[in-house]
Amino acid sequence: MTILTRRQTLAGMGALAGASFFGLPAGAQQKTLVVPTLGGAWEQFWRTSLVPSFSEKSGAAVTLDAGNGRVWSANLRAAGVEKPPYSFVMTNEAFASSLRKEGFFEKLDLTKLPHYADLYPLAKKTDDWGAVAMVSPIGLAYRTDLVKTPPKSWKDLWDNPEFQGRIGLYNFANTAGKMELMLFSKIFGKDQYDIDAGFAALEKLGSVIQADFNLSTGIAAGEFIVAPFDFGEVARLRKQGLPIDIIIPEEGMLMFDQTLNILAHAPEKELAYEYANFMLAPETQTLLMKEFFVSPTNSKVIVPDDLKADVPISGPEMDKILTWDWGFMNEKQGAFAETWAKTVK
Repeated sequence: MTILTRRQTLAGMGALAGASFFGLPAGAQQKTLVVPTLGGAWEQFWRTSLVPSFSEKSGAAVTLDAGNGRVWSANLRAAGVEKPPYSFVMTNEAFASSLRKEGFFEKLDLTKLPHYADLYPLAKKTDDWGAVAMVSPIGLAYRTDLVKTPPKSWKDLWDNPEFQGRIGLYNFANTAGKMELMLFSKIFGKDQYDIDAGFAALEKLGSVIQADFNLSTGIAAGEFIVAPFDFGEVARLRKQGLPIDIIIPEEGMLMFDQTLNILAHAPEKELAYEYANFMLAPETQTLLMKEFFVSPTNSKVIVPDDLKADVPISGPEMDKILTWDWGFMNEKQGAFAETWAKTVK
């Protein structure tokens, strides 16, 4: 039995469980939407808050499929374009861009997404092929107790001598690592495509500490004192008592994004659109902002005063988030990964 067959079996079991959970007889005709979501705290929040809310509005059962962009991409490719296990996928644009080129997604029917019109321009940069539902802006964080001169720009990683040998970076396996390379290419070269300039800058940076997913442990332990961080994670570390702050670099911010995409051959396409619109609604965006300190992509959401310290990026500040050509990066990432391994100490 294949993994996908087991997943489909579990989805059917989840539908029965969902029917029982929401007060419907197990034999009732009820549509089921498979919702790919991140694991851990994200899955728990979906299970306790978003799923009940969406099910109440739609009358549908929901089966959660916890994973990440790598897993969902592999599942889609194993099933094929015409028989996807999902009706929609919300993932980093780095993964969505590849799947889009392979024919998995359809151009959005905006008549079914009334909230799309209220999104910031940043969230609509895929020419209506996707909609960014969540943004975690990435700035430059530093230990306030270990840094004498706070950074103002990404260039300070090179120019401030107290940072030498005490810098943290995401490695190339993480989408943030790929963004770092394109960012440094843009800063020290002609543009994001001037990768030779980016690698030359990385070589001049000297020794750094790399991480795939978690930089928090290293900066908390003082293994490094400055690194790219998303604002929400800094807010969480600050609440835990860590002396840390974060700035918007002069050259702009990076971001962890989550783009909603509709499968061209979705088994529950109408329900997928209903869910996508639910995710873009101000009410849902507000819940996500309060729970994870993400910046809302719906411009109608106003960050309340008591959250502004934790969610400082909204409104005009959203224009300071940089975007990238993921088609270019995905096409050449194999060669770039080899050069990264040889260059970054």
